[in-house]
Amino acid sequence: MEADELLVLVAGGDQKAFEELYGLVSGPVFGLVRRVVRDPAQSEEVSQEVLLELWRSAPRFDPGRGSALSWILTLAHRRAVDRVRSARAATEREQREGQRNHRPAFDQVAEEVEAGLEREWVRRCLDRLTALQRQSVTLAYYDGYTYREVAERLSLPLGTVKTRMRDGLTRLRDCLGGVA
Repeated sequence: MEADELLVLVAGGDQKAFEELYGLVSGPVFGLVRRVVRDPAQSEEVSQEVLLELWRSAPRFDPGRGSALSWILTLAHRRAVDRVRSARAATEREQREGQRNHRPAFDQVAEEVEAGLEREWVRRCLDRLTALQRQSVTLAYYDGYTYREVAERLSLPLGTVKTRMRDGLTRLRDCLGGVA
């Protein structure tokens, strides 16, 4: 029997016709749902919902408006799209709720105060360097220049810059020893 004839019988409550119709359309329904939903377990669930809906709503089928298979696949597509939308909305709700209830794992104020104190300590230690050491360290570590670029900017030999850097970093390390 064709799907159209079977669906008319199912509308009358014929369980045997439903079994036959189920065998005929369950593959195409699952394939369509799988393409929309993507998740295999969710696709199986949605397909079962569609086939249950088919049993319940068979009396609403109008053969004058199209074939049974197209009507069934339309039911399947709508149900699959509803599931995707529902899942997306649930995910978005969870994300909004998570963001609303998000509490940092640390005390942000304390972190900012501590960072400010560390910056102040570094500033004080930099002030204890000679002007030439401070200039070299600042160019290398704050402005991002290489030793060679520092030497070029200051018009000094590379060896002199390396010596200033080594001495300056040693003095900084000694000064900052209490920070770490």
